[in-house]
Amino acid sequence: MTDIVEAGGDAEAAPKRRVRADAQRNEDAVLEAAKSLFAEEGVDATVRQIADRAGVGMGTLYRRFPKRSDLIAAVFRREVDACAAEAATLAARYGPGEALERWLKRYAQFLGTKKGLAAALHSGDPAFDALPAYFRAHFEPALACLLGAAAAAGEGRDDVEPYDLLRAIGNLAMATGEDGTAHVGRILDLLIDGLRRGQPPGTVAAIRQD
Repeated sequence: MTDIVEAGGDAEAAPKRRVRADAQRNEDAVLEAAKSLFAEEGVDATVRQIADRAGVGMGTLYRRFPKRSDLIAAVFRREVDACAAEAATLAARYGPGEALERWLKRYAQFLGTKKGLAAALHSGDPAFDALPAYFRAHFEPALACLLGAAAAAGEGRDDVEPYDLLRAIGNLAMATGEDGTAHVGRILDLLIDGLRRGQPPGTVAAIRQD
């Protein structure tokens, strides 16, 4: 009897699992489509464009993301997760200094594709209220680990606050104009060089006094 009950339960669960798998594939397709369109056109890309690129109907999109802001927030969280997780991947693959440099450039690239996101975050829509805290909760620990490893290896300063660095690159990534991307790259290289070679404030003076 137990075998029959278990077999019957499995048979009923299989269609449900397929439905969930289909729903997950549709959600992934929508988020990927939104991500690419936001990078190309900014967060003002239409919902119709997103649905068409994802290959789903409008009803499917709206069932998962009733409001446009829900979709924008979901894309942002998904990309924050991916960027933060890459810190550990880089740390396992490269030396501390190189891992830090590569991740900071990855982070700057992440910010550079968020056209119009700053305006959306300050729009007053409650869907965005938790995003700044989400940002810090994921990026600060990731960067802190990289900075700590670089400092321990003698390949970086030990007096840098992760949030200060995140904010600095965030401000830098807002550069506009025809040479905006090139400008960001040049200044980011200078900043990274300063992290690698710079001495904490007052170090030189203290050495001279000794």
